[in-house]
Amino acid sequence: MTTDTATLSRGLKSRHIRFIALGSAIGTGLFYGSSESIKAAGPAVLLAYLIGGAAVFLVLRSLGEMAVSDPCAGSFGEYATKYLGPLAGFATGWTYAFELVIVCLADVTAFGVYMGFWFPDVPRWIWVLAVVVVVGAMNLFSVKVFGELEFWLALVKIVAIIAMIIAGLAILVLGLYSGGAHVGVSNLWSNGGFFPHGAQGFILSFAVVMFAFGGTEIIGVTAGEAQDPEKAIPSAVDTIPLRIVLFYVLTLAVIMSLNPWQHVDAAGSPFVQIFVGLGVKSAATVLNVVVIIAALSAINSDIFAAGRIMYGMAERGQAPGVMRRLSRGGVPWMTVVIMMGALLLGVLLNYLMPENVFLVIASIATFATVWVWLMILLAQVAARRRMSPQETAALKYPAPFWPYGQIVTIAFMAGVLVLLAFSGSTRIALVVGAVWLAFLSGVYYLRGRPRTPRPGLGEDPGQAPAHTVPAVRG
Repeated sequence: MTTDTATLSRGLKSRHIRFIALGSAIGTGLFYGSSESIKAAGPAVLLAYLIGGAAVFLVLRSLGEMAVSDPCAGSFGEYATKYLGPLAGFATGWTYAFELVIVCLADVTAFGVYMGFWFPDVPRWIWVLAVVVVVGAMNLFSVKVFGELEFWLALVKIVAIIAMIIAGLAILVLGLYSGGAHVGVSNLWSNGGFFPHGAQGFILSFAVVMFAFGGTEIIGVTAGEAQDPEKAIPSAVDTIPLRIVLFYVLTLAVIMSLNPWQHVDAAGSPFVQIFVGLGVKSAATVLNVVVIIAALSAINSDIFAAGRIMYGMAERGQAPGVMRRLSRGGVPWMTVVIMMGALLLGVLLNYLMPENVFLVIASIATFATVWVWLMILLAQVAARRRMSPQETAALKYPAPFWPYGQIVTIAFMAGVLVLLAFSGSTRIALVVGAVWLAFLSGVYYLRGRPRTPRPGLGEDPGQAPAHTVPAVRG
């Protein structure tokens, strides 16, 4: 039934990867976490999403440059090993796996909250347990089945958001279903101004805003199973700016125009709250179905990505060999089982602390996500520095704004990590993150066995090991 010698199946088509990328950007961070970011910055959160989105776009273009040149299951974990050294690759791979576990915990928690819309008397942990079992089983099918399932789940989310924007604009322009609520674009500046909490609130909102973009780096992970990565990866990455404007900025602008930003609370999805407040009960029910599908899609993608990144680490000797075991369909089934076991922690957390679990989990996920993005940027910078001018000119998908865009984005990401220290609810993320990285370093030096990375991106088998400091060329 299983084998250690099989390889991952290249069953993901271009449309699968595009929609997996779309689905990863449209999840709990938008449908549920956006209420926290609105609360922190008010209408100014729209600007925060634009700035944060621009930074993430440069991260993904940097990742895309490497993924198109050298598509592999280990993705940025392997690139970090090759260009920053074995310790960096070890820490990056395991931190990404850790990130996905944490993000999954946030997603399963949100799923329990959404189900409370219909079943308020049912304990949340029951729904969390159910979704872990069901989605885990989905990931044991072949990658082609996963891609097709994710395609349709993402399509439902996209159609729903577009329909919500159209409905919201109809309410604004035609005054439909106002229900006595104050409706108008003036809500964006008439309730304490566009920056109601000043520069401080605006800056602090980035700690939550960046969480919403977590998972978009799955584009790099899919490269190892893409049928045509040279076309699929650029196609997926280049849609990021449109997604940011449409799915985040325009959507939240409509939401805060329909209802003053102060009335958006963290008790549930702001999408559902808006329509309940406007008296459109049926629309709220439909949207709750949509956000449930969004959570299922996000959990599904996270389990997929964690399995592939751990498989890649096992190939490099940075994870137990058992993680290389594949089913006959080319699925790393053991990593799926491991992820399901880790997600059972979400059941326990939702039983012990149902009220505070989401913000704590989201802040820890933000630390892990931003740290991985930093490693992607640093790996791409290191890769470029060791290339000759001819190799640079031969790149099929070069990242733009080199090198100043990368320098600014690295500084921005470092700043987001610092922001986590300024709030009691997010400070725990820095503590957990520091302990986690120290733990990984200890494990690496006690038991790690650095391996010379496989050739790629202009490297030949006779080159010096990737962890040597490269000379600047050109």
